[in-house]
Parts: sequence; structure tokens; C-alpha cells
Amino acid sequence: MPTRILPAGADPDAVRSLTTLLSQLPDAEPQPPVTDSTQLVDALARLAAESVDELPEVVVVHERIGPVPALELIREVALRFPAVGVILVSTDAGPALFAAAMDSGARGLVALPLSYEELASRVQAVAQWSTGVRRHLGHGAEVLAGAGGTVVTVSGAKGGVGATLTAIQLALAAQASGRATALVDLDLQTGDIASFLDIQFRRSVADLAAITDISPRVLADAVFRHDTGLALLLAPGEGERGEEVTDRAARQLVSALRSRYEVVVVDCGAQLSGAGAAAVEMADTALLVTTPDVIAVRAAKRTVRMWDRLQIRKAEETTVAVNRHTRNAEIQPALVQRITGTALARSAVPANFKELQAVVDAGRVHELDAKSTVKQALWALAGELGLVRAPDETGSHRGGGRGSAGFRRRKE
Repeated sequence: MPTRILPAGADPDAVRSLTTLLSQLPDAEPQPPVTDSTQLVDALARLAAESVDELPEVVVVHERIGPVPALELIREVALRFPAVGVILVSTDAGPALFAAAMDSGARGLVALPLSYEELASRVQAVAQWSTGVRRHLGHGAEVLAGAGGTVVTVSGAKGGVGATLTAIQLALAAQASGRATALVDLDLQTGDIASFLDIQFRRSVADLAAITDISPRVLADAVFRHDTGLALLLAPGEGERGEEVTDRAARQLVSALRSRYEVVVVDCGAQLSGAGAAAVEMADTALLVTTPDVIAVRAAKRTVRMWDRLQIRKAEETTVAVNRHTRNAEIQPALVQRITGTALARSAVPANFKELQAVVDAGRVHELDAKSTVKQALWALAGELGLVRAPDETGSHRGGGRGSAGFRRRKE
């Protein structure tokens, strides 16, 4: 049976040379190369959604890949697709990088310039390892090697547009439908999830920032278990500690949560930090909340353009939700969509603060009346984003992968 090999790298010449050499290996079947980290994870998630047998046995990652650095990308692939063997190709083949690559989950390191014999030997060994893992996992491989949980980030176009309330209600809807759900506060200086839910906590995301390998036990120790069943990871009580949570720490955290929960909702606030940017880049769905007024819509447009310039996310890969919508407002959702160039959530959230005031003031937004039009709209939005389990779904942990077609990440 031929060995399927997926090359990944941003340098066209280097990837072309790598693909040419791979095609000369015995029983090798190189796949069309991918050029960045997002395309690689998307391609593997799409194949895993069909069957673990569709995944390539070997992924070869060139050191010059982005936007996620090679070692962090390898860690994510190893966590989400443990039956895929990853080989790192690098000009540095020293013991320090070898140890770092192995710690990240790579199965091999090949030095540049490429040697046919070294590459052939390593590919053969990794392919045999991958085949053995799949044979050992048997029927359980589909679950273990699947795409992991669905990650949704919620960002505000500006402060005060309702991003935190939206994030909480999306998470509550997912949890209430039977999905294991984590809610993360990455609004690191001004996060309010704890206040909205009136809870006292000791540990925060900052306590995980310096940990290079977030094991299930370490993660469980940092999580606050809410009465609703939500697993909460909260922003630090001391805002200055937010600086400890780097983009690298955020990537590791999101990957760890994705592997443990069916749904992960991340409140990124309205100010872009390195951690928030990393979460938005990794997310299956990036939701941007705005209100239908000129100032907020302009802020939404600036945010979308900034994400595009920084190569975090393209406008068409972002979904805008309109909060505090009224039928007689001059700015309607369709206009917001045209101005921002984004996808538009069909579920607009009505302006009805009277329904919210009592539970917000009491810090009990999880007790919002089921008859509330605001809650109904937000839970409908959760369904629209694919976060809510249908009544006839079984309880296996399949994860949402790359969401529904309307909210899929990059199309290739």
C-alpha cells in the first residue's frame, strides 16, 4: 500500500524540491502541498471528518511555515491527529532542536539540504509507526484521531457591544444541548466573565502561561467548574498578569482545550492582544459582535481590516453578529455585511436591555429567562454556528471540526 505524504511549507522552491524528492521514494504518494499552517490543519480536519483512514500517514513540515511557527504547528497536529506522523525539515539538525521537535510530537527530524537516503529512511520509519498506531487503535481511531472540538472566538468591535454576554450564552447553549463545553476569558486586562457569573476563583489562564505541556490533569486543576456544567478558564484578577499570556501560550491552551472539550468558546474582548490574535487565527469560527450604530460598525470594519493586514483572518472568514438590533434602525444587518465584507449571522439579537438588567446586576446571566427574546436569539445563533447538538444526535465526542459550510475556515 503506498505511503501518503503531505508536504507543508511556505517557500515555493523548497516545497517543490521536497515534493520532487518525495515522489522518488519507493511506494510514496505525495499529496498536493499546503503552504501555511491553517491550510494544513484544515486539510487534515477535512480528511479526519471522513475517516481516519483518509489521513496521510506522514506530514513533512518545512521549517519556514507560518503564520504558526513550525514547532507549535507540530504540537497541534500531534494533539489533534495522533495517528499522523510528522517529520520536521530544518537547516538546524542539532540536538537542541531535535529534543524540542520530539517534545512537540514530531516523529523525526531531517536536515537541509535534503539527502535522499536520510529522507527515505525517516519516511519509511514514520509510515510504519503510523500504520502500527492505526492498527492498535482499531475502531477507536476515528474518535481519537478526529478533528477535535469546535473553537469559536467572540470579539467585540469596540467595548460595550455585548461580546461577553454573547460568549456566555453561546457556551450555555452548547452545554445545555449535551456538549462538553469550555468557556475561556482571553480579555486579559478587563475580562468580566467572572462578574457576569458571580463567582470567586483562584486560578486563571495566567497560571497556565508558563507551562509548556498542558496535561489533562494540569488543565483540570486550572478549570473552574460552574453550576451549569461549564468549564471556565478565567482572566487573571490582576490585569497586569495578562502580559504573561503570550500568543504561544494561547495556542497551547486552545489546542489542549480543543482536545478535551467538544465546544470551546473564547471571549477575546475588544482589544487585540497576541493571545487573542492566536485564538482568532486558530478558531473554526471567529465571531465579531457589533451594534447597529456608526461608531461600532466603523470599529468592526477597522478590526476586520486589521485582522486581514496581520494575516490573522480574512474578512470573508469572519462572521459578524449584530446585537441590539431594531427594525427601525437606519443601519440594518445587510448594510453591516456590505461595509465589513464579512459573513453575516442570520440571528440578529434584539435590543431589550430590560430583560437583561436584573440578571446582569445580580451576576446571574446564566439564569436569564428562557422566554427572553435576547436569550432565544443568542441560542439560535449557537445553533446557526453548529454549537448545539441536535436532539437526535448520539453522545460520542466527535467534535465540530471546521463547523458548518457557511462558517468554514479557508477554502482551498
